[in-house]
Amino acid sequence: MTLADYRYNDLIHRCFRCGYCKFPTDWEDVTNCPSYARFRMESYSTGGRLWLIRAWLNDEIPWSDNLAKIVYSCTSCKNCVEKCPHTFNVDIVNMILAAKTEMVDSGKLPKSVKDFLQNVQLHGNPYGLSAKKRADWMEGMDIPAFNGHDYLYYVGCEGSFDTRAQNAARAVAKLLMSAGISVGVLGADEISDGNEVDMLGEEGLLEELASRNIAQFLKMGVKNIITLSPHSYNVFKNRYPEFGGDFKVFHYTQILPDLIKTGKIKTADKSDMRITFHDPCFLGRWNQEYDAPRKIIKAIDGVEFVEMAKNKKAALCCGGGAGNFFTDFLGGSEDSPARIRVREARDVKADILAVACPNCLTMLEDAVKVEGLEDEIKVRDISELFFQDLNE
Repeated sequence: MTLADYRYNDLIHRCFRCGYCKFPTDWEDVTNCPSYARFRMESYSTGGRLWLIRAWLNDEIPWSDNLAKIVYSCTSCKNCVEKCPHTFNVDIVNMILAAKTEMVDSGKLPKSVKDFLQNVQLHGNPYGLSAKKRADWMEGMDIPAFNGHDYLYYVGCEGSFDTRAQNAARAVAKLLMSAGISVGVLGADEISDGNEVDMLGEEGLLEELASRNIAQFLKMGVKNIITLSPHSYNVFKNRYPEFGGDFKVFHYTQILPDLIKTGKIKTADKSDMRITFHDPCFLGRWNQEYDAPRKIIKAIDGVEFVEMAKNKKAALCCGGGAGNFFTDFLGGSEDSPARIRVREARDVKADILAVACPNCLTMLEDAVKVEGLEDEIKVRDISELFFQDLNE
């Protein structure tokens, strides 16, 4: 591909690296772009990345593994979209995704990205695990297989296979069933939703996954979907309609407030608990849902809710988006975004750092351990706040 063939060739030159994309809502901190926060090098900022992509497409620099890692270190968090003052801001992430697509098409990929995509292609999940293990999260639970229920509860890859995220998957299922919601699951028949595949630039694999999922959903009569992950919510809501999948999609935090209000879900007492909330990028900046998770937390008895300095549109990404929970281009340093984020939770003296995303859950809990903050901060999915113990 040359710059002339690049779908954003009329836009990419317009970025002149003004630096707005690095900031949250003030001018005191330039660490809101997760990759720039990690490396503090201009090439890892959004503007620097776009300049490198343009130079590569102009044959001014060759492809290299280092260039690919810079491009793939973008987590698609959309902080740059929110902060860029120019009219082309809505296409900033799209410009980077288009460069990733070119790297996919040319076969020039970092090994970890290639492994991720190959595992999804062969096994239906990035971990390369057998589909039979996909139902392990629901062992011992009396949750029915989907059969004409009002809602499909789609758990996703992280909730199915990651041992920590499985706790959140179970907690959401328990809440939905205890509230009397007509809900069923696919169990071992689930496959990847395709959101991270999309964010890694593999357009063909996204279409394949979407087509397979849509065909299965339509055959089973699925009309409404509740997701554990904001990533699943995003791709089902915003990309599947392009492939003929027009379903009514909810993130579970959008379902719980009414269930609490009507008394169908009872809250556990969290007296003297100081709780803060980390906004997931694919729930917040991608889909503008900021209120529902906060309504849930504030409805829990005894909770003192406190915001971190960076919140809502200005929240710092945990660093796990666009497959980085697997590829880990942003780890290995005290400046990794997840470690910065848990320190921000510590700064507001939070007892609990609440999340609403399985990727954020694992990324931030690991960061708490590395930071040595286990005695000060617990990371909990919002669904887990309704139980006294994770193993209930």
